[in-house]
Amino acid sequence: MPHVLYVRFHPVPGEDVYQGLLTLLGELTPVVEALPPDAALADVRGALRYFGRDAAGLAEIVRVRALARYGVDCTVGVAANPLLARMAAHEAQESRGAQESGAVRTVPGDPDAVAAFLARKPPIALPGVGPATARTLSAYGLDSAARIAAAPLSTLQRILGAATARRVHAWARGIDPAPVTPNAPARAMGAEHRFGHDELDPVRRRRALLTLADGLGVRLRTSGQVAAAISLTVRYADRSTTTRTRTLTEPTAHTPALTAAAYALHDALGLQRARVRSVALRVEGLTDAGLASHQLTFDPADEKSRRLEAAADRARARFGISAVRPAGFLDVA
Repeated sequence: MPHVLYVRFHPVPGEDVYQGLLTLLGELTPVVEALPPDAALADVRGALRYFGRDAAGLAEIVRVRALARYGVDCTVGVAANPLLARMAAHEAQESRGAQESGAVRTVPGDPDAVAAFLARKPPIALPGVGPATARTLSAYGLDSAARIAAAPLSTLQRILGAATARRVHAWARGIDPAPVTPNAPARAMGAEHRFGHDELDPVRRRRALLTLADGLGVRLRTSGQVAAAISLTVRYADRSTTTRTRTLTEPTAHTPALTAAAYALHDALGLQRARVRSVALRVEGLTDAGLASHQLTFDPADEKSRRLEAAADRARARFGISAVRPAGFLDVA
C-alpha cells in the first residue's frame, strides 16, 4: 500500500518557511526526512487509520495547509517507497508544466502498476542515475527502465560495476529498500541561479557558481559564521536533479575556498553536453566563526586575498551589496 510522500514545495521557500513546512508535515507523522532546500519525505503509514484517509488524502491535506499557512503550493508523489514517490512527484510536475500549481500523483502498490509506471522511463528519470551513467546505459541499448530491469544482472555488472549495477537494476524494478529517516536539516544557507534557457555552456555555469559562492561568502561573513561543507544541485531540462556534497578542508567563509569547491563539484559531474536549467549552492554545518580554527598557511597570496576580501566587505557595508562584485558576475534570478 502506498504510504510514502515525496513533497516538493514551490516556489523554493526561505529557511524560516521551510522549517515551518517541516513542522506542518510533523503534524501528520513524526517520520519526516528533510531534503533541503525545497523538498521532504514523509512516511505516513502510522497516520492512515488515525486520520481515516489514504496516503493521497493526507497529501491533499498537506497541500491545503501549506497554501493556507505559508502561501506555498506543493507537488506530492505518493508511493510504496521513496524512489517511486520521488518519480511520481517529478512526473506530476512535468505533466502540469513548470509554471502550474502543484498536484498529487499516486503510484499504486501492486507490481503490475509499478511496472507500467516505470516501463518507458529513461535511465535519467531514475533518482540516483546521473547523466554519465544514463549515457553509458543508452549506448548499450538500455534506454528505458523496462530494458534495464529485463537485462541480466551480470550484463549490467560488466557495464557499470558490481555495486552500481545492483542499485540500478533494483531501481529499474521499482525496488528501494532505503527507509524514510527522520532528521533535522543542518544549519545551512543556499542560493540558486536559474538560467534564461537550458544552458549548455560550461563557462556560463561556472560564472553562475562564482556569483552564488560570492553571495554565500558575503552572507556567511556578515552573519559571523563559517561553513563545514558545500553542496551543488544541478537541475536539468527534464527536471531531474543531481546533488553532490563536499566537506571543506576547514570551516570557512572565504569566497575563493567556496568557489574552488563549487568548481570541483561541477567539473566532477562531467556535464559537457548536459542541458542545465539551474544550479544551486548550499553551505552546510554552519558554526560561529569565532569558535572555528584556521590553519595558518604563511602564503602571501592567501593573506593578500583575505585582506582584499575584508576591504570589499567594508565597501559593501558602506555602499551596498552591489558595490563590489566578481568580474564574472551573473545576475541571479
